[in-house]
Parts: sequence; structure tokens; C-alpha cells
Amino acid sequence: MSIEIRDTEGHGAALDVVPGPLEGPLQVGIRITGPASHASWSCTPAAARELAAALVAAAGEAEDARTGEPVTVKACELLRGDVRDADRPMTVEAVRTDGANVQVTWTSGGGRSWSQTYGAGTDIRLRRRLRPGG
Repeated sequence: MSIEIRDTEGHGAALDVVPGPLEGPLQVGIRITGPASHASWSCTPAAARELAAALVAAAGEAEDARTGEPVTVKACELLRGDVRDADRPMTVEAVRTDGANVQVTWTSGGGRSWSQTYGAGTDIRLRRRLRPGG
């Protein structure tokens, strides 16, 4: 997979991500090529997943920086994909309403998940609100 990236001065380069060789340690290859530079790196599949999660989190934070002020919604109004306003990104994975309570399953940027129960009327501050159809 090749992805076009730019350095801080606007110079373009291609970032190629490929599986490592079939023999030897399990690796993922990362190569950056451009007019002024060339670098090759490799990492374990677990580290590649961490890199992917970090890139997703950074992309979300970049998008959030342009969306304005956080919003507050009731726990019973949470939608899959909503992102909680906290030090670390937490995304709603699932919501289940059980009478006066709402069980929310959260997923962290690092891929961990856990569930919390809230009163249906509890205010939850969101960094990013899922838009209908989005």
C-alpha cells in the first residue's frame, strides 16, 4: 500500500507499507521515498497495529480541532462512533438501554474496550458527535 505524505516544508514523499519476508522474524516493512530522502523501517505486526491506532487517533484529534466546541448529550442519546471529551480518546462501540440505565461499551485509541453503566439522564460530554448517516 502506498500513501502520499508531505513533510513540514510541503515536500511530497510516498510511504509504502508491505508485509515482511516470509522467512525470519515476523515483520511489517515501512519505506518512505521522495525526491530528497529515502528511509526503510520494519516493526512487528503488533507495533504496526499500534502505529495504525496512533494514526487513527491523531486523525480524529485533527478533525476534532476543527469542529468547534464539545457537546453534551444524555447517556440514552449516545450513538456508536461518538467520541468522549477526555484526555484520551474513547469511542462509543455499543449502547444498550435497560430501563433507567444505559450500558455503554467504550473503545480506547489503543484498542481496549470496557463497559460502564450510566443513568439514562446522565450528561456525557462529547468531543465529537456522530452525525446521522456518517
